[in-house]
Amino acid sequence: MANTSDSVELGAPPDRVWQLIGGFHSLPDWLPYIASSAMSEGGRVRTLRSAANEVIVERLESFDNRNRSYSYSFLASPFPASDYLATLSVRHASSRPRSEPAFDAPV
Repeated sequence: MANTSDSVELGAPPDRVWQLIGGFHSLPDWLPYIASSAMSEGGRVRTLRSAANEVIVERLESFDNRNRSYSYSFLASPFPASDYLATLSVRHASSRPRSEPAFDAPV
């Protein structure tokens, strides 16, 4: 399984950053690539539509508001990846949102 991570340092308090990006259905509010998000299964599944009209379906696997993180997996995606699991978190020490996806992809 391939692993990757990315982080961005922001000049804002961690709680404020989490307030903006911490909602499982808030991607359209801060990620220009995602045009819309629709909830199903009691809010545990989101169906995303990209600006290019691609559909991505993701399941919320874990959510930890106190530690400012959630993990999700792909149920359906236009991307060539399987066993995809990602964690989005905001770390207190540096106020860095961090994305840590892990997946299998054809080479």
